[in-house]
Amino acid sequence: MRPAVLAAAVAMLLLPGVAGAQATQGQPAEPAPKFRSSVDLVSVAAVARNRKGRFVSDLSREDFIVVEGGEPRKIVGFEAERNGPIKLAVLFDISGSMRVGSRAMDAQQAARHLFSALKPGDQAALFSFDTRLDQVHGFTTDFAKLESAIKNVETPYGQTSLYDAIAETARTVAAEAGSNGKLPQRAAVVVLTDGVDTRSRLSAPEVSGIASSIDVPVYVVAVMAPIDDPARLEEENVISGALKDLSMWTGGELFVASAPAHASLASRQIVDELRNQYLLAFEASARQGWKPLEIKSRKKNLVVRARSGYLAGSSSRSSGDGR
Repeated sequence: MRPAVLAAAVAMLLLPGVAGAQATQGQPAEPAPKFRSSVDLVSVAAVARNRKGRFVSDLSREDFIVVEGGEPRKIVGFEAERNGPIKLAVLFDISGSMRVGSRAMDAQQAARHLFSALKPGDQAALFSFDTRLDQVHGFTTDFAKLESAIKNVETPYGQTSLYDAIAETARTVAAEAGSNGKLPQRAAVVVLTDGVDTRSRLSAPEVSGIASSIDVPVYVVAVMAPIDDPARLEEENVISGALKDLSMWTGGELFVASAPAHASLASRQIVDELRNQYLLAFEASARQGWKPLEIKSRKKNLVVRARSGYLAGSSSRSSGDGR
């Protein structure tokens, strides 16, 4: 993606918008750094796994390397709290294509799996979208209310602005997650969709840049036809490109759910991954523009996943709250 295009998209979407309520913060493993101004520190959430795919939760600040545009950056803030509270925005697709087969019901069940995987101290909210984004229920610790709210999700109808809805939800989550000058709460957007977009003004690469720059990982649970369904191949082509890249560039992941067990497994994995995140902070670049990031471990047998970059030198990028 061209840096100029990405930077313009990020700046456009990160204008002041949804006001966030104060988030619940867990106690960090070491004192969290105070952010001295609105633009001089950047935080990055990272997940480390071994070659077998298992979480590695005993790493220290010295085990990580932050590389910005090929240059190493000093890590000035670090949090390694395991099983800390998380904040989850579940984004439910109610466009017309979700009426095919049992997709809408499968997506509702996937949302229930997500809410049942949460525990006291976590927060979650439910959003729905077709060509516009609606908040079905705001952030709460009462997951029973969220499960009841699933019933209020409208019957699927109309076209889909999938990428626009993801961008707007990511901004809302970012506003909710960071406060009090501390490293932000572990937060993410989980999209329940069939992957079809018909009306967005933004492209998947532009949205990935927006979500990446504010450090909100996007997890996509693609509700698809069973493996033996003739429509399966076409659906796989839709989600294997843009949506997979979008999730990976933001530090999230794409899951395919063609059976109830798949959605349950994906839900547990998403929540477990958020609980095993490391939070790293470093000084933002003084030079304006999009800055590509790479987070690595000094331990060669580990794989680290994190967002792909951030937008430096813009007052609209709220690195003051780590996003």
